[in-house]
Amino acid sequence: MVFFTINVKCYKRVDDSEDSSLSQICHGRVSFIDLAGSERNKDTKANGKMLVESSQINKSLFTLGKVIHALSKSSRKNSNFRVPYRDSTLTKLLMRSLGGNSKTLMLACCSPSAAHLSESLRS
Repeated sequence: MVFFTINVKCYKRVDDSEDSSLSQICHGRVSFIDLAGSERNKDTKANGKMLVESSQINKSLFTLGKVIHALSKSSRKNSNFRVPYRDSTLTKLLMRSLGGNSKTLMLACCSPSAAHLSESLRS
């Protein structure tokens, strides 16, 4: 898994009598995550280190699904649901990008091959 984050802050110059100071007006964060190796283990015939890495990625994706489900439940019923951010490294890293006042976009690479149809549909 590769994780890359860009933090952006915008400042506006405020002119006071003799001093000009900067005040922060907005900030943002863009996170890029490559989840290579998230395929089914029996199809890839991975073993050793690759099998362990693939299993961890799949666990993180499962936890991400649970987090998204919990966030959608809490926004619908306005109740205090436990959001399992700490159940995986991926969701810990994405915690600030998923909840609150954020917008999230997910891109998935799907194969046009009929042999990979079930994987593409699950994405």
